[in-house]
Amino acid sequence: MTSSLFSSLRRLYSLDTLDTRLTVSSTTPPKAAADTRGSAKDARANEIARNAPPPKWRTLEFYIYYIVFLIAVPLMFITAVGVSQESHPTYSTYSHLLSPGWILGRKVDNSDDQYSSFRDNIPYLLVLLVAHPLLRRVYDFYVRPANTNSGLSKASPAVLAGDARLTQRIGFDFYFALVFITALHGVSALKVLTILYVNYKIAKSLPRKHIPAATWIFNIGTLFANELCSGYPLERVAALLVSPDSTGQEAPLVLWGRSLDSFAGIMPRWEILFNITILRLISFNMDYYWSLEYPAASPIEKKQVDPAALSERDRVNIPAEPAAFNGRYYLAYVLYAPLYLTGPILTFNDYISQQRYAPLSLTKSRSILYGVRFFLTLFAMELILHFIYAVAISKASPDWNLYTAGQLSMLAYFNLHIIWLKLLIPWRFFRFWALVDGIDPPENMIRCVSNNYSAFSFWRAWHRSFNRWIVRYLYIPLGGGSKGGARGKSSSGAYAKARQIFNTLIVFTFVALWHDINLRLLMWGWLITLFVLPEVIGSLLFPASKWRTRPTAYRFICGVGAVANVLMMMIANLVGFALGLDGLKGLLAGMLGSWAGIVYLISACCALFVGVQVMFEIREEEARAGINLKY
Repeated sequence: MTSSLFSSLRRLYSLDTLDTRLTVSSTTPPKAAADTRGSAKDARANEIARNAPPPKWRTLEFYIYYIVFLIAVPLMFITAVGVSQESHPTYSTYSHLLSPGWILGRKVDNSDDQYSSFRDNIPYLLVLLVAHPLLRRVYDFYVRPANTNSGLSKASPAVLAGDARLTQRIGFDFYFALVFITALHGVSALKVLTILYVNYKIAKSLPRKHIPAATWIFNIGTLFANELCSGYPLERVAALLVSPDSTGQEAPLVLWGRSLDSFAGIMPRWEILFNITILRLISFNMDYYWSLEYPAASPIEKKQVDPAALSERDRVNIPAEPAAFNGRYYLAYVLYAPLYLTGPILTFNDYISQQRYAPLSLTKSRSILYGVRFFLTLFAMELILHFIYAVAISKASPDWNLYTAGQLSMLAYFNLHIIWLKLLIPWRFFRFWALVDGIDPPENMIRCVSNNYSAFSFWRAWHRSFNRWIVRYLYIPLGGGSKGGARGKSSSGAYAKARQIFNTLIVFTFVALWHDINLRLLMWGWLITLFVLPEVIGSLLFPASKWRTRPTAYRFICGVGAVANVLMMMIANLVGFALGLDGLKGLLAGMLGSWAGIVYLISACCALFVGVQVMFEIREEEARAGINLKY
C-alpha cells in the first residue's frame, strides 16, 4: 500500500506529467518519444545517464543534510506562522487587510490585488473550464467542415484529415473568441480588434524588409500608449475631439462616450493583461516574415518529415503554409480563449500545427494527473494565505525593528513563495484548460522557487514560455551569446560573455518594460543583469574542465557561489515584485542592525549551502534518468 502510494506520488510529481518537453528532446519526433518513455532511452538520454555520477543520497554527508532539513524546515514555518498570530504586536497594523477565511477559523490574506482577482473568480473560471470544451463538442456535432476533396486531390488521407481538423477547430476558436472578448471587455473589444487589425496590416501590407522593425516599433509603442492613455476611455477621446462649450455644459459626444464606457464588460481594464497579447502579435508577424523565405515549396516537403509527427522544435520552426497566415486564423490564434489572459505563450506556427494534428503528448491520464497537481497547488496556496500573512505585513509598511532577524528573513522568504505561487496557479489553470481543449502549450514554471541556485537557470525556468519567446524573437535575432567571427581564439570566450551580458541587459530592459512601465521594475531588470555578472565571472575563473579530478572540491566551490546567487536573486525579486527599494532597505537594516542578526545571516547561509547541495543532487538524479534540463 505504501509503495503504491509512493509510486503514485512520484508519477504525479514527475517531469513527464508536468510537461513532456522536459523529458524528451525537442528534436525527437513524437512517435519515437512515445516509444522511449518506457524502459528504453534514446542515444542522447543514454549518453547523459552514462556521464552522471553515482547517487549520494545514502552517504554520510547527505545524512547530515537530512538532519539540517528536519530541523530547519519546520522552524521556518513555525517562525512565519508565529509572526502572523493575533498576539503579535504588529497584528493591528495589518489586520484590516485580512478577509474572512474558511480553514480552522483563520482569516485569509487576500490582500494581493493580482492574485485576489484570480482567487475571487475561481468558481466562474471552473464553469468556463467545463463549458468551453462542451461547447466545442456541440459545435463539432452541428457544424461539419465542407468536404473539399473532389477526388482529384493527390493529398494523403492523413493530410486531408488534418486540413479538416484545422478548419473545424479554427472555426470554433474564431467565433468563440469574438464572443469571449466582447464579454470580457465590452465596448473596449473594438479597441483590441483595432490594434489587432493594424498589426495584421503591418505584416501583410509592408515590404518584407520593413516588417520586423515596424512590428517591434508598433507593439512597443502600443505598450506605452496603453499605459499612458489608461486604455483609451471613449469619454476622454471625445473630449479631445470637441471644443469646450462656453456655457459649461458637456458636449453630447462626451456624454455619449461616457455612456459607452459604462459597457465595459467583465474586465473593464483590458490594457492590464494586454501585454500577453502583444507577444502573440509579434509572434504572428515574425513567423509570417520568416515564412516568406520559403516561397517556392513547402518546408515540410523539403525536410521530408511526416506533418502529423513533427517534433516540438519542428512545430515551432517550420512555418505554417502560406494560406494559414490569414485574418481568420490570426484572430483565432491571438484571441484563443484558454491562453488569452495569461498564457502560457504558444507561437503561431505551433498553434497551427497542433490545431491540424493533435499532439501525441496529450493523453487523458496525463491531463488528469496535471489537473490533480494543479488543485493540490491551489490548496497549498490557501494554507499559506490562511496561516502566513507575509503580504499583508509588507503592505502595511510595519516597523521592521519589531521583528527579529529570523522573522524578517522568513517574511521575505515566504513573500517570494507567494509571488511564485500567485503566478504559477493562474498559469497552470489556463494551461490545464488548454490541455482539456486539445492544445499542449509549454509549462511556465518548472522548478519550485526554492529549487534554484543559478540566475541564468532561474530565468530559463521562471515563465518558461516567455523565456522561449524571448530567445526566439529577441535574443537570437540580437546575436545571442555569439562569439563573433572577428575575434581571435584567445578573446572569443570573453567576447562571447560580454556579448551575452549586453544582450541580457537589453532583454531584461524589455522584460521589465513589458511587465509594467515603472522605475521599480526597470531597476529589477538592471539588478538581474548586474547579479548574473558574478556567475559569469565565477564560471570563467573556475571552469569545470579544470576540476574534473577534484569533483567534490568543485561541488563545494559551486555551492558557495550558489548561496551568493540565491541571496542576490531574492534581493532582486523583493525589489521588483514585493517591497521596492525602500522596503528592502528597511528589511536589511532590521536584519543586519545587530550582531544577533549577523550571526543569524551566517547560519542561514550555512542552511542555504545544505539546500544547494541537495539541489545539485536532484539534477544529478535527473541526469541518471537521462534528463538534462540545464536549469
